[in-house]
Amino acid sequence: MPRGKLSQPSSPRSSLAIPPLTRRAVLGAGAAVAATLVTATGEASANGGRAAYQGIGGAAAPPSPGPRHIEFHAWRGQHLRKGSHDGTAVGRGGLVIDRATGTRSYTDPYGDGTAVDYETATWTSPVVTPPFPLTELIASWNATTPDGTWLEVLVRGTADDGTLTGWYVLGRWASDDPADGGAIHRTSVGRQGTEHATVYVDTLATLNDHVLRDWQLRVVLLRRVGSAATPAVTLVGAVASNLPGDSTVATSAPTGVVRTLDVPTLSQEVHIGHYPQWDNGGEAWCSPTSTSMVLGHWGVGPTAADLAWVDPPVDATVDFAARNVFDYRYDGAGNWPYNTAYAAEFGLEGFVTRLRSLAEAEAFVAAGIPLVASVSFAKGDMDGAGYGTNGHLLVIVGFASNGDVVVNDPASHLIPDNDEVRVTYRRDQFENAWVPHSGGTVYVMRPPTVKLPKAPREANW
Repeated sequence: MPRGKLSQPSSPRSSLAIPPLTRRAVLGAGAAVAATLVTATGEASANGGRAAYQGIGGAAAPPSPGPRHIEFHAWRGQHLRKGSHDGTAVGRGGLVIDRATGTRSYTDPYGDGTAVDYETATWTSPVVTPPFPLTELIASWNATTPDGTWLEVLVRGTADDGTLTGWYVLGRWASDDPADGGAIHRTSVGRQGTEHATVYVDTLATLNDHVLRDWQLRVVLLRRVGSAATPAVTLVGAVASNLPGDSTVATSAPTGVVRTLDVPTLSQEVHIGHYPQWDNGGEAWCSPTSTSMVLGHWGVGPTAADLAWVDPPVDATVDFAARNVFDYRYDGAGNWPYNTAYAAEFGLEGFVTRLRSLAEAEAFVAAGIPLVASVSFAKGDMDGAGYGTNGHLLVIVGFASNGDVVVNDPASHLIPDNDEVRVTYRRDQFENAWVPHSGGTVYVMRPPTVKLPKAPREANW
């Protein structure tokens, strides 16, 4: 629904339990770096402290592909005509329902238990074969979902043993809560583990030493039976990767970028205790706080009318973002593609990808584009931070003359003060908190008119 109609939030909702180590920020004196935990059912805690990877050295331009294999592929605008259409069509507004070709009854697990019937139409992407066997994939999408409509995004691939996997659900998404016209509570889907792969919140990961030779996305567009409304999708894509598992990386050489972008500072600590139904603010809101800082940089975001329900109204854009990126199954605001999809609601193009080193991040800063980065580190491993975390998001806003990284860190030294957010971290320490522990994961969010930097040969943006 159009922004400006959000109502006063309802009472806290119950949520399914998830493992204790999650991608939300866990900050404190004793927080240790934690790896993904996988159970026999294929469940996991997806956080910044996943299996460690090996990086490569930097150069004067984005480095050529090395042992860190990453490729991003997306369909935008009219390119969504490619693939197969079952009731979908592409117009000026994007990929939409042209005619319903199926129906589905869906009971929202976080709703009142009532089954609702929806009409469906489906777009299936071309098969993408990267120049390497992949072990992980993260999808992204940009879309609008008018009242009573939503999306389901899925992926499948061909495994190394020739098996075409089934479809794995990467997200069920609507931009608004049901109280404000949204069709469903947006949610990830658990318990999808098979012989070949599983889904950790928003990330497909192979299992049992399998790899995938290729991948294919599917987007199901849904609307209430009898409605003429339709979602409109303007971007669908994914980053596929195959990364080594070393726990440290060699520090990349600075590329000579000396620039600090004008990104407003916001502290997540200001929001401690806000809205328990959306994970209680504070240390759990690093992702929506970081996303809000980037939106502020571009001069976009919710209106005063949109924010009228926020109480207390201090840096209310953060509370608004937390509500509108919240994953009700994950029980947190740190779902990566939900954050980039939120940015797209305000006219930005947003997607999740992975970078090989800070040399690639410097190319984005040189192009005027801040990045939200996923990191994890033990207390004492990042000089000047004052905390440790098993999963945290912050904004890369610049680079100093010696190559150190200028960031807007919403943890703000655990002090609830926006003036504590801007900090410079040592290049070697930051790179090792980021590249080995999240695979170099970043949110890229910028107006479509702002050009991306030139991508390396194995293009990861």
